[in-house]
Amino acid sequence: MRIRVMGQTGRMGRLVTEEIGAAGATCVDNQASATIDFTHASTVQHHAAAFSADGSAWILGTTGLSVSDQEVVNTAATKICVVQAANFSPGVNLVLALAKLLARALPPDEYDAEILEMHHRQKVDAPSGTAFALGRAVASGRGTELEFVAQMGRTGHTGPRAAGGIGFSAMRGGQVVGEHTLLFAAAAEHIALTHRAFDRRVFARGAVRAALWTEGKPPGLYSMMDVLGMNEGA
Repeated sequence: MRIRVMGQTGRMGRLVTEEIGAAGATCVDNQASATIDFTHASTVQHHAAAFSADGSAWILGTTGLSVSDQEVVNTAATKICVVQAANFSPGVNLVLALAKLLARALPPDEYDAEILEMHHRQKVDAPSGTAFALGRAVASGRGTELEFVAQMGRTGHTGPRAAGGIGFSAMRGGQVVGEHTLLFAAAAEHIALTHRAFDRRVFARGAVRAALWTEGKPPGLYSMMDVLGMNEGA
């Protein structure tokens, strides 16, 4: 399979290139079957047009997209195969599946949901895309939309915590690759799901796995859950 890497000279781009070779695929600059994109939200609209035109599947790991950016991605998915994920780690995606199951089972008026994340000092968006994905998983399990229940960084006299809210806390420092904890806190017990990434290669390897998975797939907007087979029979 011929795979193109956007931002090939960047930190993630170099790892993705190495993993393409390790998977037995070929890294190319053009005429690619799939393109892996971990660049920047500002490139999304241009890339959507370019990949829609050349027919390349699009493996999109860029976060911090605006509403209009996401609309462009959705439109591209009517023409090409798009695998979009906030995180390509298999472990994170399994945590997302568990988060939805727990949220469905635990009453929101009894179990407060809080999401804590920490990343390296260079990360420019907060909360992280993975934190938002966790929030969306919890909201989905509770039958609501994240935008209606998200509670961002608290400061000052905030009053008591609102029932059913999903709280976010973002920490930045050092060179932490990525740490995420979802906490369900009730009066009698706490349940915590934690994922820690120690090497960015796990994201690169997952993205290459997604690229290989797209071969022969029809146009559509897919997730890493589809790549892992988690959505089969859903």
